[in-house]
Amino acid sequence: MKLDVNALRYLSKDDFRVLTAVEMGMRNHEIVPAELVDRIAGLKHGGTYKVLRNLLKNKLVHHDATKYDGYRLTYLGYDFLAIKTLVNRGVFASVGRQIGVGKESDIFEVATEDGTVLAMKLHRLGRTSFRAVKSKRDYLAHRRSFNWLYLSRLAALKEFAFMKALGDHGFPVPTAVDCNRHCVIMSLVQGYPLVQVKELQNPDDVFDTILGLVVRLAEHGLIHCDFNEFNIMIDDDEKVTMIDFPQMVSVKHRNAQMFFDRDIECIYKFFRKRFHLSSEKCEEQDGSDIDDDENSRPSFLSIQKAAGSLDKELAASGFTRKEQVEMDKYIDQNAEEESSDDDSTSQQDNEDGDDVAVKIGSLKIAEQDSAEVPDCTLASKDSSEPETFAKENETSTSCSGENNSINPSPSSNGDAKEPTESQDNDDSDDDSSDDPDGEDDDALAKQLNKQRKRTIAAAHGRRRPISSRNAYKYKGKGTMNSKIERQACKW
Repeated sequence: MKLDVNALRYLSKDDFRVLTAVEMGMRNHEIVPAELVDRIAGLKHGGTYKVLRNLLKNKLVHHDATKYDGYRLTYLGYDFLAIKTLVNRGVFASVGRQIGVGKESDIFEVATEDGTVLAMKLHRLGRTSFRAVKSKRDYLAHRRSFNWLYLSRLAALKEFAFMKALGDHGFPVPTAVDCNRHCVIMSLVQGYPLVQVKELQNPDDVFDTILGLVVRLAEHGLIHCDFNEFNIMIDDDEKVTMIDFPQMVSVKHRNAQMFFDRDIECIYKFFRKRFHLSSEKCEEQDGSDIDDDENSRPSFLSIQKAAGSLDKELAASGFTRKEQVEMDKYIDQNAEEESSDDDSTSQQDNEDGDDVAVKIGSLKIAEQDSAEVPDCTLASKDSSEPETFAKENETSTSCSGENNSINPSPSSNGDAKEPTESQDNDDSDDDSSDDPDGEDDDALAKQLNKQRKRTIAAAHGRRRPISSRNAYKYKGKGTMNSKIERQACKW
């Protein structure tokens, strides 16, 4: 939108009060309701609605009634708020012609009361030519929703901070004067963009100066990320000035080397194409390697960090103090966890080895004891004499008793590793019967004995296995059969 400041002189205090009310409402509303604007402005006798009609006529606000009656600021209204604030501060007194247009900003001439000409840069993110802000810039940080006016304000604050710091460290940048909302005031550079220059008296010197700026920025912990012929100003004395700083990142950024190599490549490509440099520096682009440090292309890995780190001072993208502290804590925690895991795994291996040795020893003793006791089921199978079902039950109970004497119950703590005699086992069963856990074990043992009797009878063909009525409900979790199976697995 074209900036026409003629309407600015006709706006009253109430107009700016309502504009400020709409701006405050847009902090948490995309479309600010008219009632909220009226409440924030606090004008008497319904004056807010009359002022809104006037602002809408001058295209300072936009009316939207799709869901409810509301208003939002336009870029022209945001420009008027920023210009009015800077004029009240005494930064400048008049606005002149437009001297530059970019994909994300407009640049105008402004003049102070004493006639000094300055440059005013108005950030305008959200244009059709540049809407990939979420992927190209890191203004959003952790936010998901955003407003173009708010993003423009963040870009202006970031550029003002970088320009101020670089100027204090002696870099050839415009002098930062003031900043408000999405507007940055800086000194006017008396020069031309390098892209408009057709001839240079000393192209080699300018080439070396520009490469030196890229390397010097990296030594101070910053990478320009858009260092090309459009963002380099040069005057009649071939003095170089760099502009456009919102996209600068830290050398700690994960893509820092790629950004650095891209800036170097842009400079090499432009000077080779425009000024036809035949030096060895530009011939290196074809693949020739030179060992001399003075003639070799600057490398990101060979840059030595200077004492002052501007990325830490400015919290540039890719490096923040908070992220650095969190990263250090995370690394320390991982180191401690790895050491503790190694110790625990070694202890578990030793314990497992001891348990296996004890289990193997107990199994050998159990096998020796079982060799001395005859197998009741085999004896019942081999015997040709007819036996009644009651006798089979007696033999099964006696066999289960003998098995219990060989394999002790889990209620005896720590006695499962060493086999004991039947008398000792009976004493432990009597002691455990006093406890509720021992009663549960006895009940489970009775259930197991019943199932053993039924399986023995089914094996001899004397009795069919009894199927439970609730067999279809058995899901391996809540029935008595599942409990018995789990207890048997533990034994």
